[in-house]
Amino acid sequence: MELNGEQLIAAPIPDVWRGLNDIDVLAKSIPGCEEISRISPEEIHAKVMFKIGPVRARFAGKLLLSDVIPDQSCSMAFEGSGGAAGFAKGRSKVELKVVEGGTLISYTTEASIGGKLGQIGGRLISASAKKIADDFFQRFAKELGGEVVQQESDAQAE
Repeated sequence: MELNGEQLIAAPIPDVWRGLNDIDVLAKSIPGCEEISRISPEEIHAKVMFKIGPVRARFAGKLLLSDVIPDQSCSMAFEGSGGAAGFAKGRSKVELKVVEGGTLISYTTEASIGGKLGQIGGRLISASAKKIADDFFQRFAKELGGEVVQQESDAQAE
């Protein structure tokens, strides 16, 4: 599955970057987040409750940051397990750019999904992933004291 998109957040890059690296902001922004902790500057662990189609599961996962260029970009590798519900793992790249009205966040994500989740149709998985991403950015913008100015994402299952 691929998920790509851009979000215009009505806040300057330093505020957006700080928010993306603040686990308190992330805890309030990630839909279904029950717990999040920073293990090291490059590693974050989280527990998240997701409902995707008929499958509802609590995922425990970790996120490893790499290629970090403050206020510009970073890469992430992630993996999570939801027990019998399945697993997800993949990579994502996030870039920030100054634009009129705030900060444009561009992201590309490639993920593989297995278990019960892997048996759900690709369209349902893609639609759920897009909704989770859109919800994240709405909450994130609110945490920064603003709104998402523009939402544009494209999810494709492969």
